[in-house]
Amino acid sequence: MVAGASVGLGAAFAAQLAARGMSLVLVARRGHLLAELKEQLIAEYGVEVRCVVLDLADPAFAGALADAVAGLDLGIVVYNAAFTPVGPFLDAPDEEIEQAVDVNVRGPLLALRALVPAMRSRGKGAVVLMSSLAGLQGTPHICVYAASKAFNLILAEGLWYELRSHGIDVVACCAGAMRTPGYMRSFGRDVPGMLSPDEAARRTLDGLGRGPRFVPGHLNRMTAVLMGRLLPRRAAVRLIGRNTRHLETKRLT
Repeated sequence: MVAGASVGLGAAFAAQLAARGMSLVLVARRGHLLAELKEQLIAEYGVEVRCVVLDLADPAFAGALADAVAGLDLGIVVYNAAFTPVGPFLDAPDEEIEQAVDVNVRGPLLALRALVPAMRSRGKGAVVLMSSLAGLQGTPHICVYAASKAFNLILAEGLWYELRSHGIDVVACCAGAMRTPGYMRSFGRDVPGMLSPDEAARRTLDGLGRGPRFVPGHLNRMTAVLMGRLLPRRAAVRLIGRNTRHLETKRLT
């Protein structure tokens, strides 16, 4: 099951899983994009694909998702969906802050509570939660997004320990920038070390079983060490702030 599967990294996860012979449940709110991806994956890989059109900002989505996958033996749950308010925190509309909390924080909690008990009963499975390099320290001008990604990282680390005795592996993917439609709409420029969504998805899936935190890409891993271990916290936040200063007047539309 891939949540947030319609475009970008979510679609890349779906393609990588299909290439490994796995049938798919694709979840997103834009049904026409899911339908296009479904046809592409069936034609290319011959797997079974089921589309579930849900708004992950709706607190009631978990029940509908559980009903949609009833009777299926889910092997991997990937929660990729995210919403990113861009710009100064105090200038963001209330509805954007609430949507970020609903999609980025409440969403994975509800999805895992709905889907993981069946994995535990079967004694096998895997969970991928998308974190970010932005979640390793305060990130000005996308501070709510960064905080939500820190939440997912800590959640994944705790669940990794809790669930490993039940045969379930959990990993938080601390990805760097990727050239996805959402990234280019929000940030509009390339940065060193960028991976393609396909490469990030492939490396993350290959990283299952290596522990609760995975950073795809050599330069991204070096950045994580620099920001998290070598630089003082204030210096790390100031450095990130200089790199995100161009977002101070940018609004996500």
